[in-house]
Amino acid sequence: MKAGIIGGTGKMGQLFAPIFERAGYEVLVSGRSTALTNEKLADTCDLVIVSVPIRDTVRVIGGIAPLLRDDQLLCDFTSLKVGPVAAMLRSKAAVIGLHPMFGPTVSSISGQTIVACPARTTDAALSSLTAVFTREGAVCTITTPEEHDRMMAVVQGLTHFVTICMADSIRRLGVDIKKTEKFTSPVYQIELSLIGRLFSQDPALYADILEQNPFVPEVIAACRSAAGDLADIVTRGDPEAFAEFFSRDSRHLGTYCERGQELTDALIECMVRK
Repeated sequence: MKAGIIGGTGKMGQLFAPIFERAGYEVLVSGRSTALTNEKLADTCDLVIVSVPIRDTVRVIGGIAPLLRDDQLLCDFTSLKVGPVAAMLRSKAAVIGLHPMFGPTVSSISGQTIVACPARTTDAALSSLTAVFTREGAVCTITTPEEHDRMMAVVQGLTHFVTICMADSIRRLGVDIKKTEKFTSPVYQIELSLIGRLFSQDPALYADILEQNPFVPEVIAACRSAAGDLADIVTRGDPEAFAEFFSRDSRHLGTYCERGQELTDALIECMVRK
């Protein structure tokens, strides 16, 4: 069996190539610097995975889709699923959209989540593919492309939007990050580390996540509305309204409040030990 990764010379391809090799596949990769073309890879491999930037994914899929046969499996590693899966379905191949919920800097995929969106396939083929990941300790979540994108609007879109806004607020205030270290709390350190992690990466990735997911505008609207309501309460200096606002969200989070306390306590303890 041959597995081909288009864009496999990139960091995500380099992470997954040995995983497929350990599963018994002969792995081929194509990229801008390889002699092997995307077209030749698509013609040669039983499993074809497209692993390119979000904005290039549909175009790259369109270039190979007409070449694929019904005895092949076509997948992608994109952070969005509705558009890429629709593009893959224009081929004759079986189709399963994939989204690794982690970056290529992880040392192992053990304990990590991979979302799978089976669009045109058999249960056996889906099980065979997900077994490649679960044997490495990963957890696979099965869903539809639309549900995936709706969830990503919150899991990625809302998270990144708020993080970027926090960074920009600090900049607008003219706050010296180094000076804040003398006043830091563990929670601020965690928040600042998340900001630093995001801004150490390619802005195009976050632009695509926020701008190309059709469900993100609704999420941002909810965020802006919440911020406006909270700002109004704080400006009025209304502790009763604040308690009501706070309690509504606490009830919605439910048992995750206690879980979050435990997780962050453990993280803070590790930080202190270092």
